[in-house]
Amino acid sequence: MLRKVLGFAVLAVVAYFVLRLALWVIGAVMSLATTIIMLALVGLVVYWVIKLISPSTARRVKDVISGEHSSGGEF
Repeated sequence: MLRKVLGFAVLAVVAYFVLRLALWVIGAVMSLATTIIMLALVGLVVYWVIKLISPSTARRVKDVISGEHSSGGEF
């Protein structure tokens, strides 16, 4: 009887730590994803502002990001 109770207690402790670790990993991944999405939105807003103010600069930024070389560069 005592062996069964002790076994359930050990199982509960192990399950607690595994659940805690799993939830920590899920939280870290969600935090990282949220940070990446927020940085992408900030970049998008900055690009829209540049596009509104200077369309030629926005076109060059888009070319640099997409990897296409413009005719004016040395690369």
